[in-house]
Amino acid sequence: MGSAAVRRDVGSVTAEFAVVLPAVLAVVALAVGAVGASAQSVRLEDAAAVAARQTARGDADSVPRTLASLAPGAVSSSSDDGSLVCLTVARPVSLGPLSGVVTLRARSCAPSAGG
Repeated sequence: MGSAAVRRDVGSVTAEFAVVLPAVLAVVALAVGAVGASAQSVRLEDAAAVAARQTARGDADSVPRTLASLAPGAVSSSSDDGSLVCLTVARPVSLGPLSGVVTLRARSCAPSAGG
């Protein structure tokens, strides 16, 4: 009777592994994507800070070059209330097959050179 039970279980581990493996791979892919998104977020924050300082000192013409080098594909918008110049930078996140689904945004303000 024991040998019949063993024969029935042959291959069950392989089947369970085949079911679990795609889920494990999906979790690993999401974790790697999250790390990549974090790195992109830091670059976006840096780009927003540099671009806000450039805009505040009247060098807005160099902002597109700065964004192209620090955060390729990012778009920006700025606001000036007289004493502060604020710049918002947005860029779609690259997450493999989910690229473009999530957009990161960063905002930075700098004191206006005139204020």
